Amino acid sequence: MSSDSRRFDSYERCVIKSFKNNGSLHRVWMENWQIPEPLLHPSHAEQSMMVFVNDHTVIREADGKEWISRVPAVSFFIPGEWFNVVALLEEKGTRYYCNIASPPYRYSNVLTYIDYDLDVVLLPDGTYYDLDRDEYERHKEEYRYNPMVRQQAEEGLVRLHALMKERAQPFDNDEVQRYYSDWKAYISGKGD
Repeated sequence: MSSDSRRFDSYERCVIKSFKNNGSLHRVWMENWQIPEPLLHPSHAEQSMMVFVNDHTVIREADGKEWISRVPAVSFFIPGEWFNVVALLEEKGTRYYCNIASPPYRYSNVLTYIDYDLDVVLLPDGTYYDLDRDEYERHKEEYRYNPMVRQQAEEGLVRLHALMKERAQPFDNDEVQRYYSDWKAYISGKGD
C-alpha cells in the first residue's frame, strides 16, 4: 500500500444535521465524507476547518420527506464562526450557498449546527446577495433569538460578505474542485 493510499483511508463518513433555534430538527444530509486533515489546504487546517464532500446524497427534511441532492457539494464548517459554506459544483461553475448558523459541533459521526435562516449566495460571476432576511426577522421573534444570537448572526453576515469580496478561503474554486476530485479518486479506489 502506498503512502498516498494510506492518507485516503482516513476519510470518515458523517451525517450533517441542522436544527432550528428551538431545538427542532430542520434538515439532515445523510452521507458526507470528511476530508482527512493531511489533505486540507494549509489555511483550512490552520483554522481547524471541517470540510465534507457529498454527491447526490439523501436529504431528509424535518417532516420526514426525503430527496436526493442534484449536484456534488463541498461543505466548510469553521469552529467559532457563525456561518457555514456549501460549494455546489454546478455545470455553469461553482455556486456558494452560505448559511448564517451557530458554530458547528461534531460528536462521533454527526455534525450539528443551528440554522438561523439568513443565507447568502455567491454566484460563479462573483456577485452575491442575501436571501431570507424576512424569514430571519420573523423567526428571531417566533423562536426568541436572544440578543447574543442576534449579534453573532449579524456579525457572521458581515464577516461572510468580507470573505466573499476578497474571494478569501474557503471561496476558492480550485480547492473545492481538488477536494471533490481527491474524494472521487478515493471512492473509485475502494472497490479495488
